[in-house]
Amino acid sequence: MAAMFLSAAGLPSARAAEVEITRASLENSDDGYKLALSFSLELNRSLEDAISRGIPLYFTTEVEVTRPRWYWFNEKVVSITQTTRISYNTLTRQYQASLGGQLQASFQTLDEALSLIRRPGRWLIAERGVLKPGEVYNIAVRMGLDVARLPKPFQVNALNNSDWRFSSDWKQFTFRAE
Repeated sequence: MAAMFLSAAGLPSARAAEVEITRASLENSDDGYKLALSFSLELNRSLEDAISRGIPLYFTTEVEVTRPRWYWFNEKVVSITQTTRISYNTLTRQYQASLGGQLQASFQTLDEALSLIRRPGRWLIAERGVLKPGEVYNIAVRMGLDVARLPKPFQVNALNNSDWRFSSDWKQFTFRAE
């Protein structure tokens, strides 16, 4: 994963204007704490060509939950990722999308397949009891193309070509646990 992004500690990531986190919020539920996200994204021509030629693309969403401490570094409470895979099957002429290796669906168009990335379902990021009630937590979220999962020849190309640098900036917000 380190090959995809720079750290959240302040170094700027290689940002493509095509990805933006439009909504990010954390909700308390019976199961624990669920993250609701939505993204605005458009693939550039190079990425569309890669998918149409049968090369799967992996989009990874990273979440970090930290608790601020005055006497030391912030405590990292949760660090979790979720990957969505988009591919094209030339025989069936359909796009396949899978979320975390579990949910798999077929779509007629690339835009329909990308809807799984643009509006993912609520994601359980922390079980009950992980976050202490009354404490304030910093939440940081970002999503981008995971070039480490590409076939090896494309990984080399991705490092040298800005068309393959496809990620959002970190979106940060605070949350008071209940």
